[in-house]
Amino acid sequence: MMKLTKYGHACFTVTKDDATLVVDPGNWSTDTPDLSNVVAVVITHEHADHFDHEQLQKIATHCPDATVFAHESITNAISELPTHSVAVGDTVTVGPFTLSFYGGTHATIYADYPQTANLGVMVNDTLYYPGDSFAVPDKPVQVLALPASAPWMRISESMDFCKAVDASVLVFPTHDAILSDVGKSLADKLLGGISSHYKRLVEPVEIDG
Repeated sequence: MMKLTKYGHACFTVTKDDATLVVDPGNWSTDTPDLSNVVAVVITHEHADHFDHEQLQKIATHCPDATVFAHESITNAISELPTHSVAVGDTVTVGPFTLSFYGGTHATIYADYPQTANLGVMVNDTLYYPGDSFAVPDKPVQVLALPASAPWMRISESMDFCKAVDASVLVFPTHDAILSDVGKSLADKLLGGISSHYKRLVEPVEIDG
């Protein structure tokens, strides 16, 4: 079993066998505590709400051997922790976690903006998180971290993505710091109408993996 804990905006952790994986510790995830036993960090792309040097330094203070897995455009900019560059199609194992990477490109914010690399990640063939994209993986998903709001998406795209992935156990919203409480309630109503497994996480949950 794994323990899944959701923090602010796009950050969450997965803990298994006393080892913790941190995903997208950005500068909008201000509620992340001092974490121990971190063996790996996944950063899906270079935007500050997913990739923040202060958050990495915070992790490094307690877990200096934790390895950051990310696209080379990110790993080349990191000095706080050891790094391992990954690309679409790669699968790596670190501690009790097997990480497979998907997608490749950030969803379009505006046609004139430069394209940014983005890697979705599958954890232990159980939990899938697309980062800032709607890249659908090529295998079944039990738990889906579902983007709920962003400058690069319409809610209908999130709903279609939720249907396409069809997670069998749990769908939880992420990437929603720009929403008010009322906005989150509306997103929950719409996305909850797509999947009977949809649930906003307010405390850690146990999942297979």
